[in-house]
Amino acid sequence: MMDENKQVNNTSQQLGEPIEVQQAMNSDSPAEINSNEFGSEVTEPVSDPTNVVGETTLTPESEVAAVETNEVDTAAIAELTQQVESLRAQLDERNSLYMRIAADFENYRKRTQKEKEETEQQVKRNTINELLPVVDNFERARAHLKPQTDSEMTIHKSYQGVYKQLVDSLKRLGVSPMRPEGQEFDPNLHEAVLREPTDEHPEGTVLEELVRGYYLGDRVLRHAMVKVAAPKEDTPPTSDQELSQDNS
Repeated sequence: MMDENKQVNNTSQQLGEPIEVQQAMNSDSPAEINSNEFGSEVTEPVSDPTNVVGETTLTPESEVAAVETNEVDTAAIAELTQQVESLRAQLDERNSLYMRIAADFENYRKRTQKEKEETEQQVKRNTINELLPVVDNFERARAHLKPQTDSEMTIHKSYQGVYKQLVDSLKRLGVSPMRPEGQEFDPNLHEAVLREPTDEHPEGTVLEELVRGYYLGDRVLRHAMVKVAAPKEDTPPTSDQELSQDNS
């Protein structure tokens, strides 16, 4: 081992290396090598704090410009906010107007529909009222005519068939007859043309229907002409009875 070290030292001396380097190479533990020993000093440049990249210095002119920019932005935002509020108010007004127009149209539709129905009912009432006298004549003929021969019976059946057809047509239109006999007199339904004194029925009872009344649906089409019961008056005494009472 010693012979190898001597050989290395001899080689190093021949190459002109310093002895310290040789000793460092020959030592068992590595040692820090000072770069100053080799004559080369490394210096790090110190950065100037005034030359930092990206750093800006605010001047009075830039501060004024920034303030003016902020004021312009605030004014623009305020103007946009005012425009938004104005548009919102217009939208609310349009919605309110639309709702009123829709409500008015719905009321108009209902009113016109009701007027249309009333007009149709009035036309129907007028038409049927013109046909009711024909029905009355058929009923009078049936009540008074009594066929005796076969030819008379044939004629009777013919016009009764026409009467039945007419009555069926009126029923399909919603016409129904009144049945007031035995009921209490109602001025909304009946028209009293005769009063008959009687003690068999209470006062105001309908005794007979002289001209038939009719309904159209649930409304009165024609009032019934009736005879109404009246209270029976006591018969006044005769002259003979009066004289006998005086003599006694």
